Amino acid sequence: MAIELQRDRTAAMAQLLHLRGHDIIADATVAEGGAAAGPSPHDLYDAALGACKALTVMWYANKKGIPVDDVRTVIERDDTQERAGVYRLAARLQISGGLTDAQLHELAGVAQKCPLHKLMTVVTTEITTSVERM
Repeated sequence: MAIELQRDRTAAMAQLLHLRGHDIIADATVAEGGAAAGPSPHDLYDAALGACKALTVMWYANKKGIPVDDVRTVIERDDTQERAGVYRLAARLQISGGLTDAQLHELAGVAQKCPLHKLMTVVTTEITTSVERM
């Protein structure tokens, strides 16, 4: 699958992301020279983790018949040591429904196993970049 982005010429740095029929604007903050017209790449990275955890929990709960009514996910970023090689994300899932303590504990374990958590912490990601004229 290819994901395509193209500059949004109505803003200094913004990129239009076209993905599976969805359009999203990504932009740098004003302090970085952008217009903050959309989430930054770091925001999207962090949000992807939160979405993955929530979707994984909902998928598992549906599969196992666990009564989850709602999931709210909060991702907190600590990027103060990013240049030193440490990027910290804290995920907090708030789950409502007629859950027992055991089911809540089970869902906590499931959230730890979401595919993006694994990609961000265990898997070696190899990236190649080429630059060409349009």
